[in-house]
Amino acid sequence: MVKVGVVGYGVIGQRLADGVALQKDMELVGVADVSPTLAIRALKEKGMPYNFYLAMPENIKMFEELGIPVSGTLEDLVKKTDIILDATSAGVGAKNKELYAKYNRKAIFQGGEKNSVADVFFHGYANYEKGLGKQFLKLTSCNTTGLIRSVDCLDREFGIEKVAITIIRRVADPGDYHRGLTNALQIDKAPSHQAVDLMTIMPHINATGILVHTPVTHGHIITVVATPKKKISKEEAIECFKKHPRIRVVRIADGFLGNASLFRYARDLGNPRGDMYEIALWEESVVNSGDDIMYAINIPQEAVTIPETIDGIRAALMMQTDRISATTETNKYLGMGKWM
Repeated sequence: MVKVGVVGYGVIGQRLADGVALQKDMELVGVADVSPTLAIRALKEKGMPYNFYLAMPENIKMFEELGIPVSGTLEDLVKKTDIILDATSAGVGAKNKELYAKYNRKAIFQGGEKNSVADVFFHGYANYEKGLGKQFLKLTSCNTTGLIRSVDCLDREFGIEKVAITIIRRVADPGDYHRGLTNALQIDKAPSHQAVDLMTIMPHINATGILVHTPVTHGHIITVVATPKKKISKEEAIECFKKHPRIRVVRIADGFLGNASLFRYARDLGNPRGDMYEIALWEESVVNSGDDIMYAINIPQEAVTIPETIDGIRAALMMQTDRISATTETNKYLGMGKWM
């Protein structure tokens, strides 16, 4: 049983803790944060299923007044673990790295950190073996994680030369107040970082992309135009996607009209917080355009990176030495592929 700690109990940290707790070959030692946020207050109201460690000891009185038990400091948590999943705000993880290095602990950082924070820019399916035994890994962003799943799926089956993407990006997570586009779309300069990041993970593919911010909160949508090494049919592409346990092929005809339909379906399934670990791919969006194949996917930004982060634990700690056995274990414990 490898011992795992989660630092930063926010949007991603909560979901990382839940995901690790489901893994039968991992032990969640505890979670750490700096103040009694709503997420921490909810954790207390749920009976403190996870041990809590305080990253800023000077805030201890706030926790005592609220009756929130504290198991120790961030340093105590680090000393008790084999690996840390750092889900803090961008820039904080790079500072925390000094503490992880002090105790020679391994750590996985989320997409908001700079690539230079880690030894390997990591994706569970596309470059799992590069993460084997490394001390520091960094995950791709939510959009890049889902994008690479779909491109890697086609690339391994048929070979892909280049991709062009358009990202229709949710502007903020549910509950965020710091951003607020109203009746407006905002476009970023090309190429988007997701296209650049894809080429970093998959250097044999030429990628470019455009990103548009939209005033919604539940999920991104990405359209992809992929150029295969040899022409493939729409039917071949769909069959390939259907074999992937982290890609849910859905149909507009069945009522999956867009991102809101998928969020509602996740709640109807009883998924905690309405989360989906898998990306959804619309069957009716798969079309041929000359030699290219085009499709559209939905990215559930709050939870999509959780499986690949757990893959990272397996790689860094050499729990499995090949991507198939590693991702299969992660998928099994997260219940992925049940719809197949």
